[in-house]
Amino acid sequence: MILLAALLMSHFCWSLAAAESTELERIARCDTRCSQGLQCKAKQSIGWFHPPCQNPSEDLNTTSVLHNVSFSTVMKCEGRQKCSLHLRIKTVLQLTKSIHGVSVCTVTSGMTSNCQNFKFSKASREKMSGLQVEVENDCTQVFPSQQVQVTVETAPNYCGLTWTGSYQAPGCISEDLRRHVPDCITGRLSYNNIPERKELSVKVSDMLEGHDYNVRLCYKNFICIGAGAPTLIKKEQPIKSVTLAYSRPLPCLCIEGWSAVMDAPRVQLCPFKDRLEELWSGITFDPLEETLLWEPSCPITAVAALCQKREDGVCLDLPQSSQNVSSEKVTFSKVDPHPQLCVKFTIDSQSWTRCPFADGRFQAWEISVTTQQGHREMKMSSKINATFSVGLCVKSEGSSECHATETQSVHVEKHKGVDLKVAGELCDYCLQVKRVDVKHAVTVIHCPKQCDQPHARPVVASQASLDLTWVVLPVGVCLSGIIIITLVLHVMLTVYQRRKQKRNGACTSKKQMGKLIICYKYGYVAFGLTGLTLTAGLKLWLSF
Repeated sequence: MILLAALLMSHFCWSLAAAESTELERIARCDTRCSQGLQCKAKQSIGWFHPPCQNPSEDLNTTSVLHNVSFSTVMKCEGRQKCSLHLRIKTVLQLTKSIHGVSVCTVTSGMTSNCQNFKFSKASREKMSGLQVEVENDCTQVFPSQQVQVTVETAPNYCGLTWTGSYQAPGCISEDLRRHVPDCITGRLSYNNIPERKELSVKVSDMLEGHDYNVRLCYKNFICIGAGAPTLIKKEQPIKSVTLAYSRPLPCLCIEGWSAVMDAPRVQLCPFKDRLEELWSGITFDPLEETLLWEPSCPITAVAALCQKREDGVCLDLPQSSQNVSSEKVTFSKVDPHPQLCVKFTIDSQSWTRCPFADGRFQAWEISVTTQQGHREMKMSSKINATFSVGLCVKSEGSSECHATETQSVHVEKHKGVDLKVAGELCDYCLQVKRVDVKHAVTVIHCPKQCDQPHARPVVASQASLDLTWVVLPVGVCLSGIIIITLVLHVMLTVYQRRKQKRNGACTSKKQMGKLIICYKYGYVAFGLTGLTLTAGLKLWLSF
C-alpha cells in the first residue's frame, strides 16, 4: 500500500509539473544580466546602418569566442488580461581584452533591425579576461507565433565572430496565452441547439475586458464566410448570450465570435460538424441535356459515383462514373433518369446513397405487360427518341443476377410504342433492357410471369407477331359471307328462270347422269351432287 501511495503521489507531482510547464515564466520588468563580477551596460539602437567588420588580432581565436546562444519566452503582465511576450536571449562567450562587449540584433518580418548593445567596463573585462561569461537580456518584445531572426556579434565587430539563428514565439494555441495575452483572447463560446425552432442559443465567457463582443453564424472554408450580420453583445450586459437562427444543420456551419476591436482574433465552434448526411441533398437534373448536377454545400473530400439500386437495397457502382469531390460542382452527363439510378457518396469507409429519380418524375421509358385473351403482350414506350439493348436472360436460382443469352438493338421513337415479340412463354426467362444511347444507364430486368409447366425456349423480336386466331377468324368470316351471298344469288336466279320458262314455254326436262337439267331460252342450269354450273356469261362453283 505504501508503494502504491508513493506511485500515485509521484504521478500527481509529475502531472502538476507538466501543468505548470505550460505556463510561461513571469517577469516584473525587463532587464539585462551579466555574470557576477562583469559590469555591463545595455544600450538600445536601431540598426539602420550596419558597420563593416574588422579583422581580428592574431591572439584572438575566433572559433572559441561564442560558445552558446539560447532563447526562451517570458511574460510580462500589468493585469489579468494585459500581458505581453518578451524574448529572453542568453549568450555565452570567452572574454578577451580585445572584446569590449556584445551586440544582439533581432529582425522580424517587415520590421527594421532592433539591436541591444551590451558594453563591458574596462576594469571588469581586464579582470575576467580568459573566462567564460554570460549575458542575458529579456527586453525584446515579440508577438504570438512571430518568427524572429537573431544575430549575435562581438563589439567591436570582428569578421568571423558572428552567430545567427531564428526563433518562433509560442502561438495562441497555448492556454496561458489565450487567457492573458490580448492578441490571443477570443472569448469562450458554448451553445444549446433547439432543433424544433432551428435556433442556437449561444453564451460567451472570458471576453476581453472593457470591450463589446461580436457573434455570428458563418460557413467555414479557408475563412469563415458570414451567413448574416453579426450580433453585438454589449460589455455592460450581465448575461452574455444571443440566439441565432439557422436554415440547415450543415457540418461547415459554425458560430464565430471575436472582440469588437481592430484585427481581433476569432474563435469558431461548429455544432453540426458530424452531420455529413446533410451534404447529400440538392441533386438536380436537366432533362433537356440529360445531365445530373450536384454542388457540395460545404468543402468536403469525398467520392461521388452513380450506382444501380437492387431490390435488396444494395447499390452497385456503374463503371467509369466515380468523381472526386472537394468544393467543385459534380456533373454526370448523358444520364438515363431511371428510378433505380442513384448517387453514392463515400468518405473513408462511410457511404450514403441518394436516389433522385425514385419518384419516377423523370422516367423516360417503361415496359408494360398486358393480357389479351389469355396471352401476355409486352410493349416498350418512351417519351424521347431512344435506343435500347433488349435480350433474354436466365435468373440463377436463389440469385438476383440474370445472365443474358441473346440481345438485339431496339429503337423507340418519341411517344410511340414498340411491341416486343416473344415467341413462346417466358418461363424462367426474363427481359434484360438497357438504354445504349447515353453514357450512364442501369440494366433493368423484367420478369413478367413464372410457369409451372416446361415450354419451348422463347425468342424475342422487336415487332409483335400475329396470333393464329386473328388469322383464321377473318378468313372464316370471309368464306361464310361468300357462301351466303352465293346461295342467295342461286335462289334468286332459280326463281327468275322458272318464271321465264312459264312465260316462254321453251323449257324441256330430262335425266342426265344423275343431274336435273333446267332449260331456258338463254342457257341452262344443272343441279348435281357435286356442284352448280351456270353458263351464258356467269359461272360459279360451290363445293358441299
